[in-house]
Amino acid sequence: MEQKVEFAHATGLLSGIWLLVAIPLASAAILLLLGKRADKWGHWLGVLAVAASFVLGLSMFFSLRGLDAGARSGQQSLWDFISVGGLHVDFGLLFDPLSGVFVLLITGVGSLIHLYAVGYMEHDPGRRKFFAYFNLFVAAMLLLVLGNNYVMLYFGWEGVGLASYLLISFWYTRPSAATAGKKAFLMNRVGDAGLAIGIFTMFATLGTTQYDEVFNGVSALSGTTVLLMGLLLLLGAAGKSGQFPLHAWLPDAMEGPTPVSALIHAATMVTAGVYLIARSHAIFTANTALQTVVVSVGALTLLMGCIIGAAKDDIKRVLAWSTVSQIGYMFLGVGLGGAAYALAIIHLLAHGFFKANMFLGAGSVMHGMHDQVDIRRFGGLRKYMRWTWLTFMMGWLAIIGIPPLSGFFSKEPIIVAAFERDGWTAWLYGLAALLGAGLTAFYMTRLFVLTFHGPERYTEDNKHPHESPLIMTIPLMLLALGSIAAGYLMSTSVPDWLEPVFGQEEAEATPVLAHWLLTTLSIVVTLLGAGLAWAMFRRGTALAPEPAGVVVTAARRNLYTDTINEAVFERPGIYLTRALVYLDNRGIDGAVNGLAAAVGGSSGRLRRLQTGFVRSYALSMLTGAVLVVGAFLAIQLGWLA
Repeated sequence: MEQKVEFAHATGLLSGIWLLVAIPLASAAILLLLGKRADKWGHWLGVLAVAASFVLGLSMFFSLRGLDAGARSGQQSLWDFISVGGLHVDFGLLFDPLSGVFVLLITGVGSLIHLYAVGYMEHDPGRRKFFAYFNLFVAAMLLLVLGNNYVMLYFGWEGVGLASYLLISFWYTRPSAATAGKKAFLMNRVGDAGLAIGIFTMFATLGTTQYDEVFNGVSALSGTTVLLMGLLLLLGAAGKSGQFPLHAWLPDAMEGPTPVSALIHAATMVTAGVYLIARSHAIFTANTALQTVVVSVGALTLLMGCIIGAAKDDIKRVLAWSTVSQIGYMFLGVGLGGAAYALAIIHLLAHGFFKANMFLGAGSVMHGMHDQVDIRRFGGLRKYMRWTWLTFMMGWLAIIGIPPLSGFFSKEPIIVAAFERDGWTAWLYGLAALLGAGLTAFYMTRLFVLTFHGPERYTEDNKHPHESPLIMTIPLMLLALGSIAAGYLMSTSVPDWLEPVFGQEEAEATPVLAHWLLTTLSIVVTLLGAGLAWAMFRRGTALAPEPAGVVVTAARRNLYTDTINEAVFERPGIYLTRALVYLDNRGIDGAVNGLAAAVGGSSGRLRRLQTGFVRSYALSMLTGAVLVVGAFLAIQLGWLA
């Protein structure tokens, strides 16, 4: 029997849920409205606003600890937001175990990234505006995860898209940054359209967009309707989380400032798709075909991200493709369903720590190397950047899954869960997840070794590596601690904490291989991948591109996905646009303009008859009279008979 979904009314501390969104939103408005008057202190206002939301969110989180599963939620309706015909939407917010952990991730890791950005953007003349956009993004992301209905989620979804566009193209004077911002915005519009149509379908079939009412009504829908609704939601999730086939925007988004990459591509925006599927678990678990599609998208994307990431030389783009891959693991988890929902959330939270740590570490390297991003031009930086090296190493060990760091406790259970599927799909998805672990170890070790170890591949004349200031290294240290311990701590507490959202944990299925054997295989594959990369790159690599085989060439070109997108969508779109422009100019506008020209020409000819001379008028009258008389005589004489 399905458990009915109910949310308690927000009371006490939870009655201030709206402040979580209002505080960063108000700070963004202040920074934008005050203009240059806030240049000297505006960045600190941005940091304090997000930190205040974190403290408030943490207080709300602990207020739910110790309560019964059914009491761990609080929702409030602030006002009647939309009331048109049969559509009634409240501006409502919900704080429950799922939204609570996202609030802590967004504001907790976000606060550290904000603090780091104070130092990173110190000499940028647009720092105040940057923090305004930063806090606008945080406010939109909080609205996305705190809304108690799909319309509120959608408004946060669109706000995140707008803010990410502003941040990715923040250095808009660079053509590459402006192009990357437009690419991210337009590709996300495809996913956003899918989400919007999915919400329309939801209202058309269920008459509501409230979470509890939708989840309780899904069982009454046909399988086809559920499949359609779920696929549309999945399209939105794939766009926002950079999953196949809407993944191409994410690596290009590295053109933005590094703190943007850390916030958007580690802790917040790219995890929004995972949140959408996890929040909509009642829809996805109602159709096995839908779950299979989600699992397939995750497995394909995680392998694709690994293969491409292994061929990149830009330090931030390697991390971007690793983000694509790691979110693939999360999609794999939510697609497996059941207990794997909680496993995906655990990996999402752990990923927020170690990936933010590595992105900020990459920014520290760039800061010390005068914005150089090519890892082939680094080497030996461990001697000059001790804290950056140490903290980055913690993130590296975490992402490749070395025990007892966080990645081992978050990723390895997903690999085991993949082997628990029925039939041959257990081998298909399980081996994909296992292969992904080995490839991740390979290309992340390559990144780490080429950056911090081996010979120095730069000249002292134009490079003076140095450690970043304390305001940038302190966030690295704190995130490194999370990279070490977060996985274990969350693996022992998060599944029980999320029980009110996903229901009681089902009895574990028996994997096709023993649990201990799968764990051992995962560690062995990881060590093999890391060892191979260390052996290949510990002495450095050639600066000039070496002759590459078919696979490496394809990986360097993003497996030709950009080429396919151009051939299938961009060029036909250009041709269609040109044809429509021609039709509009020559057809629609041509008809209107032709009629106007005909009227104008006729009036011009008629105007020539109005000369103002009496003799002209007399001649016209005489000519007319002669024609009339002539016609009359012709008729009388029978000439026209």
